[in-house]
Amino acid sequence: MSIARHTGIVFSREVKPLLRSPFQMVISVLQPMMFLALFAPLLPGGATPETLQWFVPGMVAMSCLTAATMTGSNLMYEMQTGSHERLLVSPLSRSSLLLGRALKEVVPVVAQVLVLVLVTWPFGFAVHPLGIAVAVVLLGLFSVGVGALSFALALVSKHSDWMFWTVQQTLLFPVLLSAGVLLPLDNAPAWLRLLSQVNPLAHVVEATRELFAGRFPVDAVGAGFLATGILVAVGLAVGIRAMQKAD
Repeated sequence: MSIARHTGIVFSREVKPLLRSPFQMVISVLQPMMFLALFAPLLPGGATPETLQWFVPGMVAMSCLTAATMTGSNLMYEMQTGSHERLLVSPLSRSSLLLGRALKEVVPVVAQVLVLVLVTWPFGFAVHPLGIAVAVVLLGLFSVGVGALSFALALVSKHSDWMFWTVQQTLLFPVLLSAGVLLPLDNAPAWLRLLSQVNPLAHVVEATRELFAGRFPVDAVGAGFLATGILVAVGLAVGIRAMQKAD
């Protein structure tokens, strides 16, 4: 109960500045909106309802990954200003310091999904509330796992800012492209399709597309939740261990 209460305190601390500054929420949905406006018309068939049904879930997943990989930069800023050190000597448990921060990543996911669905709905995007709700849970868990890894990376590279950004930028785009977010991988080379099979985001994107379409295939959705569960377990284990060793 103590860890749950401490996690709630940290979560509230992280969310309040986000809610007090709506501009940050606007920035979080700006990137997927730009891709939607500039890239969707270039897809085969143009921005038709069928294209939007395939493209929008990928944009949501891309936005979740991009935002979650950058969360460690906030922790680096706190370490540089000394606020993180003050939290380390507080009665809050070390585990809750990471869990609360990681759970905060669910809030931007909900905002991004709502905005993208509302914007594309008038253009023929079919809305399936139950499927979207399940997809939000999946994407929220995925963001928690990626966010925990981002925090761990920030703790490891606290004395070398360049290391955090080098690793983040080096991994971000290969993960996105091999997941089939922007283009389908049906005609991709065999090595790229093989790479997508070991990419957790690829399974999350496939499951999200099925759920957004109102379908619940056990194989695709199950693979998405399995990949996300493994990512969350690894991310929290690595992140909590790094937080407990922090000085």
